[in-house]
Amino acid sequence: MTTTSHQNKQWPRRAAAAVVLAAVTGAAAAPAAFAAPATAPVRAPAARGALISVTPVDALDRAGVTAELGALGVDTAGVRYGVRAYRLTYATVDPKGRPTAATGLLVLPRGGPVRPDLVSDTHGTVAHRDGAPSGGKGHNRLTPYLHASAGRAVAAPDYLGLGGGAGPHPYMDTRSAVTATVDMLNASRTAADRLGRPLTRDVYATGFSQGGQVAMAVGRELSRGRDGLRLRALAPMAGPYDLSGSEMPGIADGRVAPRTAVFYLSYFLTAQNRLHSLYKDTAEVFRAPYAGTVEGLFDGTHPEEEIVAALPATPEELLTPAWVENVRSPRGALRTALRANDGACDWKPDVPVRLYAGGADTDVPIANSRACAADLARHGVRAKVVDQGPDADHVTTALRSAPQVVRWFDALR
Repeated sequence: MTTTSHQNKQWPRRAAAAVVLAAVTGAAAAPAAFAAPATAPVRAPAARGALISVTPVDALDRAGVTAELGALGVDTAGVRYGVRAYRLTYATVDPKGRPTAATGLLVLPRGGPVRPDLVSDTHGTVAHRDGAPSGGKGHNRLTPYLHASAGRAVAAPDYLGLGGGAGPHPYMDTRSAVTATVDMLNASRTAADRLGRPLTRDVYATGFSQGGQVAMAVGRELSRGRDGLRLRALAPMAGPYDLSGSEMPGIADGRVAPRTAVFYLSYFLTAQNRLHSLYKDTAEVFRAPYAGTVEGLFDGTHPEEEIVAALPATPEELLTPAWVENVRSPRGALRTALRANDGACDWKPDVPVRLYAGGADTDVPIANSRACAADLARHGVRAKVVDQGPDADHVTTALRSAPQVVRWFDALR
């Protein structure tokens, strides 16, 4: 998840919803010479993780990376190399396990180790398909560039239904986000080999907002040792790990800013309905006139600011009375959907874990990170919650945390 509560004047402001700011994860649009291809869906072969295509989308020298990151107030002390970025198209599966294709961004350092380690960097909430890392619109290349400029390769999946993938995005469906991410990691290793830059088996997992939750769940999958990949560390940032106990209560009691809550609820409910049958008619959940328009807003073609402008200011204006109450005390299919996407921290990592969060975050309250740490503690794992301070909103948390994660990964290596 991601929003626009940040007050730093250097951060591009996008209507109150900029949920897309998955913000600290992207960069400027690709130059014309490396323009990303059209986002038409592609047919996938049967084998999960098989590489379908590689397309160059960007190239920056060290000074260029420093300029891109520095313009947003990111600490660039760790920038050591330029980067080359590629859009990958690869085979994966949809939420029902059927073969499909997805896209993502592979970023390689222009220098550094002969065989770099690999960072899995999962992005925050994006509604427009071109806002995903390989699309080049928005800011979802910043952390991939930051990590690659430190000497590691980066695999940044677009997830299903974003970038060049087919169909609507199954927003906050943890299981399909994990399969898309793991398959992207394998496709990235194949692509790196073909590009003459083979990678080690080591994976460092990070992600912001929605991607923070995905990173924890990806870590659990990698810990099972099924793909020949070796998890080395987990460093998620501001993730909604605890939907039932922290995020949804935060929406109900105002800890999540109302306009942000409206965006998240609209996206979550319409996407989860395709997986968990929350409603038969939008009018059961959404008030008029929103019942007639809300699903179409999340078809992947509308910019976030346009979506926000088309939605009301508060959950009470968006939802029917019955669903206002359902959000306060989830029951039935909503409760099932929340529980299906909880538990990302309910396991025992055998690698170092740090959880980055901000005390002033009104998108993903810090209670999510504390709940994650508590889950890990029940399994005997001590995970440090790195609190970026009482002034750190969602974006500030990302801006401060991302360079710290890079330094921590450097120290672990």
